[in-house]
Amino acid sequence: QVQLVESGGGLVQAGGSLRLACAASGRTFSSVHMGWFRQAPGKEREFVAGIIGSGTITDYGDSAKGRFTISRDNAKNTVYLQMNSLKPEDTALYYCAARTRYLSRSYYRTQTDYDYWGQGTQVTVSS
Repeated sequence: QVQLVESGGGLVQAGGSLRLACAASGRTFSSVHMGWFRQAPGKEREFVAGIIGSGTITDYGDSAKGRFTISRDNAKNTVYLQMNSLKPEDTALYYCAARTRYLSRSYYRTQTDYDYWGQGTQVTVSS
């Protein structure tokens, strides 16, 4: 079992920045592949970013490339999503996800690739 708690969401103006955090508990964190997804009203949940257990390989969805950075601190059992140059279309509920199953590759981009989910943190970007 893995418990995930997101924080750091809020209201920000377009062009601003936010840093999301996801605190994990219940398993050796450094062995867990982590991801961030988001879901806007009326839309499907979308892959934002992923990171392997060691933190040395990261992966981004098209909407995040060049603006968002995923990182992790295994000593603190926490994964982060630094979001810069935010746009109104980034408005969504952001979810943290963990994969604890076997790892056969470095990139996991679909919801079914992940085993545990947090409750989400709302990000609203005003124009």
